[in-house]
Amino acid sequence: QVQLVESGGGLVQAGGSLRLSCAASGTFRRYVTAWFRQAPGKEREFVGAISWSGGITDYVDHVKGRFTISRDNAQNTVYLQMNSLKPEDTAVYTCAARLEYIRLGDYREYDYWGQGTQVTVSS
Repeated sequence: QVQLVESGGGLVQAGGSLRLSCAASGTFRRYVTAWFRQAPGKEREFVGAISWSGGITDYVDHVKGRFTISRDNAQNTVYLQMNSLKPEDTAVYTCAARLEYIRLGDYREYDYWGQGTQVTVSS
């Protein structure tokens, strides 16, 4: 069993930065971890993922170059560094974990989810 808890959300002006954390309990270091987000009235969207070793990452096109996912397995934590934030990045951000690094964008493939953290970007 893995439990995930996100933190680091908040209100930021456009162009600003935030770093989200996803802290895990349980046997976490072998899990692929992804970030999803969901804005009001919109479908859940895959943001990016990182392999269990941290050596491979993937991102949705419109966050590439602005968002970076990293992990510290010693601390059982995955991070989402978000720079150059835009109002359209406003959403609840949730981390999720699974074992296989395939079909990353399909939220149904993930076994464990956090509760989410709100990110609001003002214009």
